[in-house]
Amino acid sequence: MLRIAIIGGGAAGMMCAARVLELRSDVEIFLFDRNDGLGKKVIISGGGRCNVTTGIQDVKTVLRRYPRGEKFLTSAMFAFPPKAVYDWFEDHGVPLKVQPDLRAFPVSDNGKDIVGVFEKLFIDPRMHLLLKTSVIKIEKSGEQFRIFTKEQLAPLEADVLVLTTGGQAYRQTGSTGDGYAFAQSLGHSITSLAPSLNAFFTSETWPAQVSGLSFEQATITAKTTPKQKFTGPFLFTHKGVSGPAVFALSALVAFEKYDKQNPLEVTLDLFPEESFDQLHGRLQALAEQHFNKAFVNVLGMLVPKSLADVVVTQLRISESKRANQIAKREYHQVCMWLKAVPLHVVQRGAGDEFVTAGGVTLSEVDPTTMQSHVCPHLYFAGEILDVDGFTGGFNLQASWAAGHLAGESIALTLGSTEHKV
Repeated sequence: MLRIAIIGGGAAGMMCAARVLELRSDVEIFLFDRNDGLGKKVIISGGGRCNVTTGIQDVKTVLRRYPRGEKFLTSAMFAFPPKAVYDWFEDHGVPLKVQPDLRAFPVSDNGKDIVGVFEKLFIDPRMHLLLKTSVIKIEKSGEQFRIFTKEQLAPLEADVLVLTTGGQAYRQTGSTGDGYAFAQSLGHSITSLAPSLNAFFTSETWPAQVSGLSFEQATITAKTTPKQKFTGPFLFTHKGVSGPAVFALSALVAFEKYDKQNPLEVTLDLFPEESFDQLHGRLQALAEQHFNKAFVNVLGMLVPKSLADVVVTQLRISESKRANQIAKREYHQVCMWLKAVPLHVVQRGAGDEFVTAGGVTLSEVDPTTMQSHVCPHLYFAGEILDVDGFTGGFNLQASWAAGHLAGESIALTLGSTEHKV
């Protein structure tokens, strides 16, 4: 009987256990989680609706959504791509839907339904759920792993160990970073760690005047070396900017240090599909057509009026100036501002998903099995690895895929060859 210990009952851990149960009859699985229930972070993802995966079908396109881990995830992603994840949940009784923005959710918009699939699967005599159980130490003793917990006097011994403890984001869900210490104690190294998928808080206070104003397409650029940029939807908030394009850029600059003393300079191109000259021509045409109107109102035909008010204030253009009183230099300044809205980021703010960039060094893990190169019969999956994706279901997709591959590798290669048909 193969004894498997899985530390962490999130997406990767649950999927790993489910896959082993599908393939092997001669196993005992012990799933440890410090929470009183499974999948706490899965349930709250996507605002409680659970952005299960992405609606993008092409695996190579999906892999480009990972700033860290694209190459490493290739085997796992081709073996269990978004379409397979989608079908898996539907086959297990949870219908899904893909939104126009290509994010996939349960039709019920309830993350508890996703976790409910695993709760049903785990009503199985081979499965031992050790909830409200905190692992405090792991030792390798010969071929066995010894798992020590705060709640139990005797350590549990297992033939296989899977670390799926997550990162250190959303500490209230149990993702406190303990897995990094366990990995190090078993010979692994950990990269630098940083938060990712966050909003940006700016030193500028004017975004509060247009809070809630959103753009379907804008390019946000960070003045880093090299420059990083991303095009997509974003919105202004009371404290700065947020939304998918901002979250993606935050992932690209996750390891940049910035604060009030050393802000991160970013610019917003609110018209990424128009050149400066095209935008300039359009604004001038509007001004010539409405030459007697206040310029701020003419500008309000190009951008929302609330933002037009901000533009003239920032550029010190009098609100009483009519369109035919605006100098060429001022037209130029306005268009330059709209094509490169200057902002200074001084703090990270909570995002929709908020994941950890960095983790277990990928060169120490076999990407075709998720098994450690350093410690035999130790496996990893999920956010504990140096893998993270953009917002839009990519982080859960990576966890499902890696967990599925780890479970399959364990089931088909270790111990008895007696597999379930």
